[in-house]
Amino acid sequence: MSLFQRHRWFAAAAAITLVFAGTSLIARPSPGLTAFSDLAALALMLAATAITLTNALTRPGQERSFWALMALGFSLWACNRVAIVYCEIGLQQKVPDIFFFDIILFMHAVPMIAAVAWRPDLAKKEGRIHLSLLNFLMLMGWWIFLYAFLVFPHQYVMVNSDLYVVFYNRLYLLQNSLLPAVLGLAAWTSSGGWRRLYLHLLAGGMLYAIGSQLLYQAGRSGSYYPGSPYDIPVVATLAWMAAAAMSAREWDLQSRQSTVHPLWWKTVVPRLAMLALLSLPVLGVWTVLADKSAAPSRAFRVFTVLAAMLVLGAFVFLRQYLQDQALIALLQESRRSYEGQKRLQSQLVQKEKLATLGNLVAGAAHEINHPLTAIMNYSEQLWAKERLTDEQNQLVRKIVNQARRTRDLVADLLRFAQQSPGEKILVDLSVLLQRSTQMLELRHPGGKIRVEVSIAPNFPKVQGNANQLFQAFVEIIDNAMDALEEAGGGTLQIIAHRLGDDAMLEFSDTGPGIRDPLRVFDPFYTTKPVGKGTGLGLSAVYGVIQDHNGQITCQNKPEGGALFIVRIPAAAEAAVQVAGAGGD
Repeated sequence: MSLFQRHRWFAAAAAITLVFAGTSLIARPSPGLTAFSDLAALALMLAATAITLTNALTRPGQERSFWALMALGFSLWACNRVAIVYCEIGLQQKVPDIFFFDIILFMHAVPMIAAVAWRPDLAKKEGRIHLSLLNFLMLMGWWIFLYAFLVFPHQYVMVNSDLYVVFYNRLYLLQNSLLPAVLGLAAWTSSGGWRRLYLHLLAGGMLYAIGSQLLYQAGRSGSYYPGSPYDIPVVATLAWMAAAAMSAREWDLQSRQSTVHPLWWKTVVPRLAMLALLSLPVLGVWTVLADKSAAPSRAFRVFTVLAAMLVLGAFVFLRQYLQDQALIALLQESRRSYEGQKRLQSQLVQKEKLATLGNLVAGAAHEINHPLTAIMNYSEQLWAKERLTDEQNQLVRKIVNQARRTRDLVADLLRFAQQSPGEKILVDLSVLLQRSTQMLELRHPGGKIRVEVSIAPNFPKVQGNANQLFQAFVEIIDNAMDALEEAGGGTLQIIAHRLGDDAMLEFSDTGPGIRDPLRVFDPFYTTKPVGKGTGLGLSAVYGVIQDHNGQITCQNKPEGGALFIVRIPAAAEAAVQVAGAGGD
């Protein structure tokens, strides 16, 4: 892209300004020059409004809010110009000194200042957006109050055109100086396309501030007329800002983290907002004790101060409420992070314990395998002989069955030690729950223990080892039944349902609870009498659930009893459907 193409909009702005300047310098004061000047300024304002509004509708992210505020500023400026066009061209009258639409002219810079102070070039945390917006609203409200406090008494209460013009132009000059100051600070602390945009707007803002002051002095001296050279800075400012808004579509306007005095920039706006609030009682005291205006003007200013204190006070309470909510959310997040870290630490410690236990179990299982294999071989050879009596044959059969069962247990121990991982297939946990509860109910006859199983209709299947999961459920249920038997009876409630992407199982009993829930999965930890429990059952359960990428937790319920919660990732829907299709 050539140099002219990159700066074509600024070249067009310069050409428009030169045409207007040539006409202004050559032409004499006349209705035609007035119409030309007013309509040219109005056309540029409408063009700037259309460009910034289009940017607001098409640009992404925080850039959109910036252009929306700029479009509001240009539209207010255009409204004031429409009123001037109607007065000077439609009614063929001079604009009066006290003009209602001067309020709109004053307000047009407020959203522009807010657009820059919002700093769309800086990336913001989501939780801080509302607080920053409230601080800006407080400052903008205070600025509007200041206009009402200083100007309204001379505009509407005790009409005085001379004082009105003086106070209005002083405040307007301060506002026109504030916009370049904010733009200069933003350009200093930004980079890339945003800095370029801020610098162009800064140049236009400074040109307008100087031009408006010259125009005011010309009006006071009587040398101003519509279309005079004093209007050239206004036209140049409008053309320059419109060209900058148009060219910004080709610039890289990305929000980035601030690298220049980030802490100072974050604290200056809240401090200014608090200073604005504290200035209200000072202005109220000055009105009562030192203001020499007429009584109606003093009364109006006192009521204006009270109204501003009410509005800004409401903003303060709202800001405090949002800060309290943010603090509560931060404390809750810190608590969740602490609990998660504590849970993760517990899981790591538990895995270390299980790893040590696994090495021990693996060695023992290998040693047991040798005599167990010999027992099975000799028993099968003995069983194959025909000279055994029926009683001997039955005993040998029992020996073989128990040896096979022992072999399966050793294989499970090896898998627990992660020496021989079990094969994982699509498993229906509801079937395993039904089988384990039915088997254990036969071990605890008498009717004192009641087992309630509730399985949700949408309970998912999982990818796992059916034998390992069955043994894990048996261990959990058997421990709960032992606790209920010691308590003289009770209820074991098993609830199976889906929670997000997990299959969740809750084993809740009405027994005495767990003495130390944090140690329940530790190897060799048991509260059962000597010879009845080894303390390895729940450790094995923990290892099985971990091997299935799940989680198991234990806690005591407030109303009494223990609660075990098991979460295992549900199988993918596609896998479930394929398995179901294969079953049909």
